[in-house]
Amino acid sequence: MTTIKDVARHAGVSVATVSRVINETGYVHEDTRRKVEESVQQLNYTPNEVARSLYKRKSRLIGLLLPDITNPYFPQLARGVEDRMQESGFRLIFGNSDESQKKEQDYIQTFVQNNVVGVISSTNDPGTASYRSLKIPVVFLDRISSDRPAVYADGREGGRLAAQQMIQRGSHHITVMQGPIHIRPAQDRFQGAIEVLQDMGIDYHTTQTSSFSFTDADRWAKELFEQYPDTDGVIASNDIVATAVIQEAYRLGKKVPQDVQIIGFDDIPLSSLLSPALSTIRQPAYDMGRAAADLLIQLIEGTAGEQRTIQMPVQFIERETTRKL
Repeated sequence: MTTIKDVARHAGVSVATVSRVINETGYVHEDTRRKVEESVQQLNYTPNEVARSLYKRKSRLIGLLLPDITNPYFPQLARGVEDRMQESGFRLIFGNSDESQKKEQDYIQTFVQNNVVGVISSTNDPGTASYRSLKIPVVFLDRISSDRPAVYADGREGGRLAAQQMIQRGSHHITVMQGPIHIRPAQDRFQGAIEVLQDMGIDYHTTQTSSFSFTDADRWAKELFEQYPDTDGVIASNDIVATAVIQEAYRLGKKVPQDVQIIGFDDIPLSSLLSPALSTIRQPAYDMGRAAADLLIQLIEGTAGEQRTIQMPVQFIERETTRKL
């Protein structure tokens, strides 16, 4: 790996001169500056961003914490964050918590040690002391906080849309799969769905899921049909679980959507590639990531307005796991 000493030797100058050029501090003659810049380019030298930020007391590093990178929904959020941060010259340090508080705390400590100037987090626990003690701006993404900046989708409206579409398309014995009880957006979409079902007097059941991951999706799908074999409509907690429900329905000889309709939540890229393609509630994940990044940049630069909570709209995406109206 090329070091700053290698650059200095190649350019025929001191290490201090190379440092002044890279960090834009102090006077350097234009000819000397050109030599150093050419050496940096020829040797493909990349300054240590952490050391540079500590030296200049000005960092361009952002911490991004996601709960489960194996869920295709979260990379969509991350891409939105990264694209917006790149436009403003920020770089990301990424952490995957696996929905573990211990890992999450470790990553937050790592962010602090690496001198990040802000954090974007899709934590399951936005109220913990780990976040309250941070002295830098924090934006919660796809999560809701009562007192901190946040960007999230309208989960309650998403639940309502799913229930309305299920009823309009002819399901009478609906099962709603409730997402993790400790995640506010999951509960919002669940509450939205059962509000509509209760108002319309529709027979419904509920099942409980404890995460949004692949790990137990098959088991939850099996348990659903074992408990409620007459189910003719399933509102899943997310697209991953909905995919498992499709597979279990076929294993049991049920036709989708003739015998059972299925609606997911998120609209991950896989949803449109399934057979049948999954009808779902789309959350604008990429746009949410960009909005969170933009809000954090404003907080860092001191230009943020009063609106520090952004709720983004959702929409029903009709595909092949629901009947035609």
